Amino acid sequence: MKKIIALILSAVILLLMLCACGGNDDTKTDGKLKIIATIFPPYDFARQIGGDYIDLTMLLKPGMESHNYEPSPKDIVNIRNSDLFIYVGGESDEWVKTILESDEKKPKKIIALMDCVDTVEETTVEGMTAGEKKSENGEEIELDEHVWTSPKNAITITKKISQAMAELDPGNKKIYDENTRNYSAQLTQLDEQFRQTVESAKNKLVIFGDRFPFRYFTDEYGLGYFAAFPGCSSETEPSAATISFLIDQVREKKIPVVFKIEFSNGKVAQTIAEPTGAKVLEMHSCHNIDADSMKNGATYLSLMKQNLNNLKEALS
Repeated sequence: MKKIIALILSAVILLLMLCACGGNDDTKTDGKLKIIATIFPPYDFARQIGGDYIDLTMLLKPGMESHNYEPSPKDIVNIRNSDLFIYVGGESDEWVKTILESDEKKPKKIIALMDCVDTVEETTVEGMTAGEKKSENGEEIELDEHVWTSPKNAITITKKISQAMAELDPGNKKIYDENTRNYSAQLTQLDEQFRQTVESAKNKLVIFGDRFPFRYFTDEYGLGYFAAFPGCSSETEPSAATISFLIDQVREKKIPVVFKIEFSNGKVAQTIAEPTGAKVLEMHSCHNIDADSMKNGATYLSLMKQNLNNLKEALS
């Protein structure tokens, strides 16, 4: 399937190149930095740094599942005409390689989030329904993409984005630098709040009746976890053994909360919670937000503060 998608993208890119001289793209000529981010976290980081001084676009439409995204021809045109293109860099972004390797015109600067921080392999822990994601030689080699779920990583990524913006637009460097200092201070405070919450908690185990895109988060704060599926799993129905295992963990450890993630129907979490008396709460991975949240000004910080409140209850 990936080879088919790559061939289709190559054909689309070739057509766009042939039509470029006579066609219109969706870029503006207001002098602002044109920045394209694939998903919500880097979009919001750039927004906090640049504010009204940048022309910022998120490719993933509000409410869309990030793992199902495929670029449209218009998206490809806008990427190649951008000043700064920010993407995650994992397996779900394989389409980016096709664009960057095939197109003669490229963004002036490109940032892959996974190149900004140390990465870890996506792992399958006890009890998980893992599916059949294997490499050609049969070994698990997929890196965990969800680097932004650690506020510490978010600080590092934000500074990398700010540096790129200042290099592209030195006239507004002081503004970008000041905004980055202020935003980094807020992220540092968030990090300290998570750290204090975990350090003072009686329980340091979290249960997810869902996918688990929080490896960097739990590693950062020393939390243990069990979950129904790995972070990028396409599985939707856990095995009976997985359900039984998670129910047993909730009962034995007296876990008060079973987590689900955003855009999940919560059925698996509810199946685990009902026989144990646990409550189902949401832990937002920040991949994307819905249209109402976007309209109401949701940010990475506001979502993570909701996570902080729910985590306090889960660790009580």
